[in-house]
Amino acid sequence: MKAGDELPALTIPLTRTLIVAGALASRDYQDVHHDAEAARAKGSPEIFMNILTTNGLVGRYITDHFGPRCTLRKVAIRLGAPNYPGDTMVLRGTVTEVTDDAAVVRVVGTNGIGHHVTGTVTVGIPEGAPERGVPEGVPEGSPEGTPEGIPEVTA
Repeated sequence: MKAGDELPALTIPLTRTLIVAGALASRDYQDVHHDAEAARAKGSPEIFMNILTTNGLVGRYITDHFGPRCTLRKVAIRLGAPNYPGDTMVLRGTVTEVTDDAAVVRVVGTNGIGHHVTGTVTVGIPEGAPERGVPEGVPEGSPEGTPEGIPEVTA
């Protein structure tokens, strides 16, 4: 791994269920994240994803790539275009810096109206961890590092 390496893209369908469940799981009960009428009354065309759900998805993107033994040391993100139901967000990352035990990844998440999230993630990589995102013990040839026989779960 070196500066300039690109992580594989992660495509996330933005369902109403994902947006509402993410808000509830993060205890964000603001009505704009679950009540379409309230969101419209406040000037939004639809409910939209909260920053805590976005933060979790960015973390998932990084840990899916670097493996279960990595640690998220710093996540610094900024939101832009809202994530509305029915759209798709694509996360992409580029390694910008590598040290003996960590990497810094520039992350950008785009949707149909623009950049939803931009930022950087500093990830700690333990010694002996796989260089790329296939966790130890996963059979070779498994799609996306998913063990054979276990269905892949998407957001």
